[in-house]
Amino acid sequence: MIRSRLGQAVVMAALAGLLGACSSDAAERDAARSQYWDEKAGAPEAAAFMRVDVPAGATEVKGALQVNFQDDAYLLSFATTPKAAEAIGKQFEAQEPLEVRAPLSTPIPPGTPFAHLGLPEPDTLQGVRWAGVCPPCVDDKRRKHIAWIEVFLQKLDADRTRVYLRAW
Repeated sequence: MIRSRLGQAVVMAALAGLLGACSSDAAERDAARSQYWDEKAGAPEAAAFMRVDVPAGATEVKGALQVNFQDDAYLLSFATTPKAAEAIGKQFEAQEPLEVRAPLSTPIPPGTPFAHLGLPEPDTLQGVRWAGVCPPCVDDKRRKHIAWIEVFLQKLDADRTRVYLRAW
């Protein structure tokens, strides 16, 4: 009798372990399937979510929405005058000014977010300035619905600066 109860317990424990592993694998597969690009959302939707006005005369305006399992990610990029780019950047300098960041030294895998827009990842570019902020943490009432927003400014030439924005 003890053997059969012990055997049942072992079998039940093994089944529970298998079911747990299967559910974990299924959850990971479901999470991966739930990440996709919303093809109906573009620059207007990203700008509206971020509460950013794309400057008049901006070119190469691109935007996207990546729907994720937990937090959706909005991307927005455009080229504009250095003065207009600086004004955008100032909106996201919480307590520190924009800082020059060294490019990542590790290779960025294909399929990174800005690659979806046909752009290089700003983290990989030389001389890009960056600022990031948690809007609710700094009492930014316009963007209290955003957990994190960051801006990258890339000087293209004397008259043009590319603005990259990412928010979730």
